[in-house]
Amino acid sequence: MTSEKENGENAMESALSSVANSAAQSRRTPGTQAMGVGLEARGIHAWFGDKHVLDDISLDFWSGTVTALIGPSGCGKSTFIRTLNRMHEFIPTAAMAGEVLLDGKDIYAPGVDVTKIRLKVGMVFQKPNPFPSMTIAENVLAGLKLAQIKVDNKDELLEECLERAGLWNEVKDRLDAYGGSLSGGQQQRLCIARSLAVRPQVLLMDEPCSALDPGSTLKIEETISQLSSSMTIIIVTHNMQQAARVSDYTAFFLSDGGPGSMIEVGPTGEIFGRPKDKRTENYVTGRFG
Repeated sequence: MTSEKENGENAMESALSSVANSAAQSRRTPGTQAMGVGLEARGIHAWFGDKHVLDDISLDFWSGTVTALIGPSGCGKSTFIRTLNRMHEFIPTAAMAGEVLLDGKDIYAPGVDVTKIRLKVGMVFQKPNPFPSMTIAENVLAGLKLAQIKVDNKDELLEECLERAGLWNEVKDRLDAYGGSLSGGQQQRLCIARSLAVRPQVLLMDEPCSALDPGSTLKIEETISQLSSSMTIIIVTHNMQQAARVSDYTAFFLSDGGPGSMIEVGPTGEIFGRPKDKRTENYVTGRFG
């Protein structure tokens, strides 16, 4: 006899699978893009001091797709995403091993310009972080100034980035207002626009909606869907419905008492509807995590 709890878990799994499969109808399949693989992680290990926090993670991130990283808190998702643009090394005592290939070249190879890597692999953080003393317009163009990149028409680029971030219509009449005057959701989209100004190939997003209300979350998700046609997007999220809605592929991480490892990865519809590992099924249906 099936219990009420099991019925609820089955219903949740079915609903998530339905959302993922419905969203997948309009998405891309790896290999169909001339852009090919955008970013490749090979045998990534990470440490904080003596603590081994990531164990042998290998993942391909295809251009023109969105990959969601899911798993319980503390399983290494955010650490992993920070290895993909060399932000992990900012943390004292941090170390890593393995390769991260962008256009087939290891970003950790000797002599690689870290600043240029972070221009190509942008990042949006959990908490919106616009520069408070800068206007909306100055915030968007700040990366260009820091990287000493010259553009022919800043006004045109400003409008393009704000448009792509889904913010132009809301701020076009107050570009001289301070970035901090915007709502939380608008500030997050402003940070996305700032990342876009330097023309990244990859956009990393570490729980970009966790501090936002449902309406702002929806707008961020719409922005992700629009941007994914022209770049590689990797998003860490604890929201299973969000992963089902926005991602083409999902990777499930778990620490299970040891360093974080990747349990399985696949098309999002399969991860939520037909996972190969029982632990994945237990997580996505809410049995733990």
